[in-house]
Amino acid sequence: MKAHNGMRPQDIVILLKILTINGNWQYRDLSSSLSMSLSEISGSLNRSFLAGLIDESRKNVFRQSLMEFIEHGLHYVFPQHPGTVVTGIPTAHSYEVFNHHFKSDENYVWPDESGSMRGLSITPLYKGVTMAVKHDKKLYSLLAAIDIIRLGKTRELALALEVLKKNIL
Repeated sequence: MKAHNGMRPQDIVILLKILTINGNWQYRDLSSSLSMSLSEISGSLNRSFLAGLIDESRKNVFRQSLMEFIEHGLHYVFPQHPGTVVTGIPTAHSYEVFNHHFKSDENYVWPDESGSMRGLSITPLYKGVTMAVKHDKKLYSLLAAIDIIRLGKTRELALALEVLKKNIL
């Protein structure tokens, strides 16, 4: 068995994607939908297994454990500090699910030339996120909520956790 060298940001993306898939899936399904190689998927699922976030078959996410990690550890392990103003895809409280709850002069975006908004850049958990969310609205909502947690904005945190718990647990 390989040693566990810590979680990587894409591990969270993969676990959330598994939760959005209905029915059976193959590694190649994750690979194509997330623009990741099969070896990245395999390595990620092995890390998640060693961390106790997925079962031995690498098919079933331990939902409660994942939610505990997101709620209590994600901000410390994968923090985010906004960058410069760029064109991109709305995330965090700028995403449509959250933006009507919070009024802000700041927008947050994942950098993407084909994006619809200008805002402070947020580095996505994985470079393929901007492609993946264009085809999976549920994953998009979950990752935007994750970005609220990564940013550590107390005001938005309760709503983000509510959305995540509703979809994960």
